Amino acid sequence: MVRSNLNDLIARAENPEKMLNQIIDDMRSQLAQAKQEVAVAIADERKLRRQVQDERDQTADWERRAKLALREGRDDLARQALLRSKEHGEHAGTLEEQWRGHASETEKLKDTLRQLSSKIEEAKRKRNLLIARQKRAAAQKRIHETLTGLADRSSFEAFDRMAERIEEVEVRALAAAEVDEELGGDDLERQFKRLEGGDIDVERQLEALKEEMGLLPAAAEEVHSEGDVREAEIIEEEPEPEEEQTG
Repeated sequence: MVRSNLNDLIARAENPEKMLNQIIDDMRSQLAQAKQEVAVAIADERKLRRQVQDERDQTADWERRAKLALREGRDDLARQALLRSKEHGEHAGTLEEQWRGHASETEKLKDTLRQLSSKIEEAKRKRNLLIARQKRAAAQKRIHETLTGLADRSSFEAFDRMAERIEEVEVRALAAAEVDEELGGDDLERQFKRLEGGDIDVERQLEALKEEMGLLPAAAEEVHSEGDVREAEIIEEEPEPEEEQTG
């Protein structure tokens, strides 16, 4: 039952480091309890051993008394002393049997205590290693989950759909603006604005570029040259102003 509960706690542990520390604390509590039990067992074993020795001493003492009674010619006292010696001897045998069994169990408890103490020390040494392994496993799990998320195309597809929607909204806005420009307002006013606007400048720039590149027709060049000659003649024929006569 205890092992089942411990396994259940380990399976549901959200903080393995805290759980490992708790397990070691539980081991220490078990060790302290085992030490108390072993101490009691050792005390009982020593008590039985003293009782066995006391019974043996009594056996020997009553046998000594029986010999004394025989030397004094008191067979009746010697007989009673021997009976008492026999009684203590039987008690000693029974207690010795109990003592040997108890001593054997006490040695087993001592071995268990030593094993438990060794396991606790080993667990303390392994605790940091287990914590490091758990953290590495958790990191690997997070990496795996991240890679799995990247493999899922739903987020990227949602992003592409949103980009398409934004592009569609932009196109519709431009189309609406174009419709307003073409169909809204005064058409006559709009046409004059075009004439007064950049179309004339564009034509002038086009003619200048053609002239620079020598692409203008010959007639056009002659017209330009005749106009320049006439303008020069007009400048030469222009009379000079008469000087006012003095006096």
